[in-house]
Amino acid sequence: VLVSGTPGVGKTTLGKELASRTGMIYINVGDMAKEGELYEGFDEEYDCPILDEDRVIDELEDKMSEGGVIIDYHGCDFFPERWFHIVFVLRTENSFLYDRLESRGYKGKKLQDNIQCEIFQTLYEEAMSSYKEEIVHQLPSNTPEDLERNLDQIMQWIEQWMKDNN
Repeated sequence: VLVSGTPGVGKTTLGKELASRTGMIYINVGDMAKEGELYEGFDEEYDCPILDEDRVIDELEDKMSEGGVIIDYHGCDFFPERWFHIVFVLRTENSFLYDRLESRGYKGKKLQDNIQCEIFQTLYEEAMSSYKEEIVHQLPSNTPEDLERNLDQIMQWIEQWMKDNN
């Protein structure tokens, strides 16, 4: 399962809760990269490290081949298509997203570019062009009620998938 979307849409909250309800392994790619220093440089403009995508893939390959993994990352076009049976792109209204990003200390260009990324559905389109259309789903992620609905929907999907594939 891939959980994608602009920073601040609720990927980590959803992913961790999903893992606790399913017993699946949860991996936050940003945290994994930080722990393993899987970077190839630093972006001064955005004040953040640049992910070494090849090293991330190498690091995840064995876990992914075993299955039962929830991956949480904003980008998705570098992950092998064969890794995912379903992709969820979380979407958040700009007023909510702006406040969430601002509270994380996002400012200036970084804040504006992330809001624009959400407005233009950049990560949804990236997912649609990286995976089969029928496995990519957008989910609203504005309120605690949205979170519960999304968890219920994903749990139903996982249960159905288990029935169909075991």
